[in-house]
Order: sequence, then C-alpha cells, then structure tokens
Amino acid sequence: MKLLLHICCAPCGCYPYSQLKTKRINVKGFFYNPNIHPYLEYKKRLSAVKQWAQIEKLDIIYNDSYELDKYLQNVVYREAQRCRMCYYMRLESAAKMAKRGKFDAFTTTLLYSIYQKHELIVDIAGSLAKEYGIDFYYEDFRSGWREGILLSQKYNLYRQQYCGCIYSEYERFGG
Repeated sequence: MKLLLHICCAPCGCYPYSQLKTKRINVKGFFYNPNIHPYLEYKKRLSAVKQWAQIEKLDIIYNDSYELDKYLQNVVYREAQRCRMCYYMRLESAAKMAKRGKFDAFTTTLLYSIYQKHELIVDIAGSLAKEYGIDFYYEDFRSGWREGILLSQKYNLYRQQYCGCIYSEYERFGG
C-alpha cells in the first residue's frame, strides 16, 4: 500500500509512522498546517518535522506556505466550530494530494493525539475520501501515546505545549 500520512507535528508523527513501518506500508509524509500561530511556532514545528524526517529517512511533501489568514477567515465568527474547520482544511488538502499523487489512501497523525476530537476527524476524513475518490486509512494510534512521547524525547524533537491555533494557545496559557 502507498499511503500519504498527513503530519501535524513531529512528536505526533513518531508513533503512527513506527506502526505503519512495521506493517510494511509504503509511507510518504505530508506537512500542511495553516492553523499554527504564531509564525515562530509554525517555524519550530516545521523544523522539527524536517529533523525527524531526516532521522527516519522519511520522504515528505511540504506545503509550508503559511496560510494562517486562510484558517482565520474560515473560523472567524464560528470559533465554536474551529476544530471542525481546521481538520477539514488539513484533511481536504491531504485527500487532494493523495489523489493527485496516485496514493492508495491517506491518513493523519491527528489520530494519535489523545487531545484531538477523534470521531470528528474520522467522520471528516471519511466524507473527504468519498468526495475525492481516495481511500482513508483508519487506525486508532492513541494506544501508543506514551511510546510516541518517548520516541520524540529520544529524537530530541521540539514538543509544543498546545494544539497550534491562537484559540488553543489562549486556552492553554491565558484562559
């Protein structure tokens, strides 16, 4: 199987990638995260993904255009739905890339985090798979939460303290 793995950040990529490798799945990474704020945080996460990819010898497609404005335009006045919109933006981009790149399926490291809205991610990815005619590979990677943390520490990867958007940063540090 040729699988496109959307990567939200390096620490969340460690465990899913290790699991997919054990299954002998041909994985290519895809970095696209327009939600991350501020810009310096975005650059830290991008740098950590590049560091991790070099360690793992993982080939990654980088859509590293900083599109915070696009994310905010989608979310403003609909902040209660921000996660849905954020997941949709990133997963739609992954589905399109997988289809264009003739992958068998796509998946996401968002399925690793115990803090993400797992069922919502699965629902959105499933609907995008149908819309774009590309399979969505589902695996619940949350069982490897601790192992992923240990791997990211072993690789000395930058570990962020919040999901990425300005709202999650505020919730974590200010509100």
